[in-house]
Amino acid sequence: VSYLKNIFIQAVLPQMERGVAKVIGGDPKGNNFLYTNGKCVIIRNIENPAIADIYTEHAHTVTVAKYAPSGYYIASGDASGKVRIWDTTQKEHILKYEYTPISGKIKDIAWTEDSKRIAVVGDGREKFGAVFLWDSGSSVGEVSGHAKLINSVDIRQKRPYRLATASDDTCGSFFEGPPFKFKFTLRDHSQFVNCVRFSPDGSRFVTAGADGQIFVYDGTNGERVCSLGGEKAHKGGVYAVSWSPDSSQLISASGDKTVKLWDVGAGTAVTTFNLGTDVTDQQLGCLWQKDHLLTISLSGYINYLDKNNPGRPIRTIKGHSKSIQCLTVHKKDGRPYIYSGSHDGHINILSLIQKKNDCFSGKGHSNQVSKMVTDEANELVTCSMDDTLRYTNINKTEYSASDVVKMDFQPKSVSVAAGGLSLAVCIGQVVLLKDKKRVFTLDSLDYEPEVGAIHPGGTTAVVGGDGKIRLYSIQGNTLKDQGKAIEAKGAITDMAYSNDGAYLAAIDDKKVATTFTVADGYSVKDEFYGHHARTVALAWSPDNEHFATSGMDMMVFIWTVGDPDNRIKLADTHRLHHVSGLAWVNEHTLVTTSHDASIKQWTVKY
Repeated sequence: VSYLKNIFIQAVLPQMERGVAKVIGGDPKGNNFLYTNGKCVIIRNIENPAIADIYTEHAHTVTVAKYAPSGYYIASGDASGKVRIWDTTQKEHILKYEYTPISGKIKDIAWTEDSKRIAVVGDGREKFGAVFLWDSGSSVGEVSGHAKLINSVDIRQKRPYRLATASDDTCGSFFEGPPFKFKFTLRDHSQFVNCVRFSPDGSRFVTAGADGQIFVYDGTNGERVCSLGGEKAHKGGVYAVSWSPDSSQLISASGDKTVKLWDVGAGTAVTTFNLGTDVTDQQLGCLWQKDHLLTISLSGYINYLDKNNPGRPIRTIKGHSKSIQCLTVHKKDGRPYIYSGSHDGHINILSLIQKKNDCFSGKGHSNQVSKMVTDEANELVTCSMDDTLRYTNINKTEYSASDVVKMDFQPKSVSVAAGGLSLAVCIGQVVLLKDKKRVFTLDSLDYEPEVGAIHPGGTTAVVGGDGKIRLYSIQGNTLKDQGKAIEAKGAITDMAYSNDGAYLAAIDDKKVATTFTVADGYSVKDEFYGHHARTVALAWSPDNEHFATSGMDMMVFIWTVGDPDNRIKLADTHRLHHVSGLAWVNEHTLVTTSHDASIKQWTVKY
């Protein structure tokens, strides 16, 4: 191989939970923003969100990440109470320091303006917060005064330093320092306090709560100044606030599915942004950075708000927030689109040229999408753990309510061929479909079928299971057992015909990939060894000479038919996660996805 290149094309969205605020970290230089999903911290370019970087060194779920005001380091905190401080300037993100200041989930992090001290709050056994020197971990005061977990912390970015916290005990607290000492309790809220933030100039700070109220306080002495919006700021709980760079305005994100822009001096809302009517449109996080106003919906979608058109965001970054199980590529008017299906039933459409994400509207799958293919009628055929097969017209923007086929048992695999044929392999059953209707079912099988494939010619179907591949002829609307089983090395995990129908490739749980020559009665052509864990997925290149396989060993191999020793290895394709899906865009471009819910594109030159 002369050359191999990796481009990151789609990052995972934030991991969201109903009723839980999401902290978005801003970059002091104004270029990037930060959020977390699973054990990953995601850094995205604010102007061009397709440019992303992922930090994967935490052993537990990461909950929050914040840049140091210097811009050189990021501090990220996880569910075990661990804080990692790491370099942002190098691709390797070298770990500088690691501490465990509290014994439970970290909910928020704040730095002093000189990037020397860090405050951390969350849940814990003995205490709910700590404040310490970044380079030694030694304490510079104590974060006390609360009876329940602390949701939010912030530090005034001017001297004299002040620190404020917000807690589930319905109170805020105000501290002076360093060393930081508790001064008094803020008792204005009647429910959980979700967020506290100082203005950039240090003159004010605000608290926002589940009672829908936002209170403004003096940044130096902590005295209450006013409340925003009179009686209530929002009809629902307020989860997050973010100040404008000039400290005169702020935005607030609420469970009432709106974001409001406030004139803080006047205490009134200048603009209300309505972000939808669905429960997934609840607003749980926000960030005001330079001219960008970002908010995060419960769906995980990231909205860029338009001050001049509050009814419609400038752009919405869509994608997946849950692990991706499968993907396929389809060309529309010669342009490639990547379709991916995730653990929660969501299907995303990524235009490779524009790097834009979209999705189908209406009701789709209600559980994991296990496999997907496209057929000659421009339909995306998907099977899901919700016990259905769906046919969705790619040229339309919505799911069809009628093109859903209910299965007796959960489908694990689906394949298609010309003439409107589909083959669904379910638990204990194999079902042949024609023109979206079930026409034939094989049950009471003497083996457990795992995966199926229809020959491009549409006359033969193969079903793989326990170490054997069984051949069936498709005669009219029936499957006839040819009484012939091809022996494999182990239980089949995936298989597919080359596009020209000359070869069948199969992978098994004994880590072997095998190709069979169709015209020669499915005799073994080659065996390919290289994976050192169970194989997961397989995809043929359009050139019919190469195919790619992935395994639980995090590896992807590209194999050459007729030359088993000539292999290309992509190691560590998706850090810490195995590749769950593969597809070829063209003979030199492979796309991979994994349970990290990101998609990567690889350029391969032979």
